[in-house]
Amino acid sequence: MTQFEQWDIVTGVGLTALGVAAGRALETERPDHLVSDPYAAAFVAAADPPVPVPQRLADTTRMSDVARDVWTSMAQYLGVRSRFFDRFLMTAAAGGVRQVVVTAAGLDARAFRLDWPPGTELFEIDQPRVLAFKDGVLDRLGARPRCARHPVRADLRGDWPTALRDARFAPDRATAWLAEGLLPFLPADAERRFLDRIGRLSAPGSRLAAEHLAPSVRPLIEDPEFRAAAGQLGVDIADLWHFAGKTDPDRQLTAAGWAVRSVPTYEIAAAYGRDLHGLMGRTAQHGRFLTAER
Repeated sequence: MTQFEQWDIVTGVGLTALGVAAGRALETERPDHLVSDPYAAAFVAAADPPVPVPQRLADTTRMSDVARDVWTSMAQYLGVRSRFFDRFLMTAAAGGVRQVVVTAAGLDARAFRLDWPPGTELFEIDQPRVLAFKDGVLDRLGARPRCARHPVRADLRGDWPTALRDARFAPDRATAWLAEGLLPFLPADAERRFLDRIGRLSAPGSRLAAEHLAPSVRPLIEDPEFRAAAGQLGVDIADLWHFAGKTDPDRQLTAAGWAVRSVPTYEIAAAYGRDLHGLMGRTAQHGRFLTAER
């Protein structure tokens, strides 16, 4: 245990990971899905969340209009986000990168659902109880990873680089780093330290992808109507996301020698033929996906 608050899959930040899995499960059912995650619904089915969490699109028809809008808009957004980061990782792999680190991995199943080249080593960093839940579900399903998978049980606010090295991570190899949905949850100092540590662990040829939300989203998530809608997820987003004192991650990464490219989220959605709506559509107006290479 660390000095930090711990959580499992149905409390605090862990519950948001379950919500993300539910969104991917709903997106997977669409005939025009942007992502296919055959494990997402099983994660939701195995949990016992304090609020209703849908496993299938049919589940949303029995929900209130507000709840249905929240979940369908979230599924749309997660389809876009997952497709973007899937492509980032597969492009890195096609370019010869064989070491991948998924930070705040939650219920991410990319080790199992993507076609990795031989020799790929994938490290998943998250809280011990979150990874234990995921491993239990995948074991019961008889799922087998398509690469060498290394769960790293560590808190990203603590000394996770040591835990990563102990799991046989090689800092002298080019690495593809993924910080999907993580940065808003980190306070300013923790975010700066997190990006600095990634830089110190990144050999030439390394790549990074992350999701960033601008502080301009703060009035939206503090609006009573928004908070009531977001409450359908079982958490108060305004209490979990941090913006005070933050600098633009593009600037920090550029100063550290990364070549950074940032694209507004709604532009990515439009390129994929999706018109984001509802709760997540309004949130996405303040977001962008960034990629970086050194």
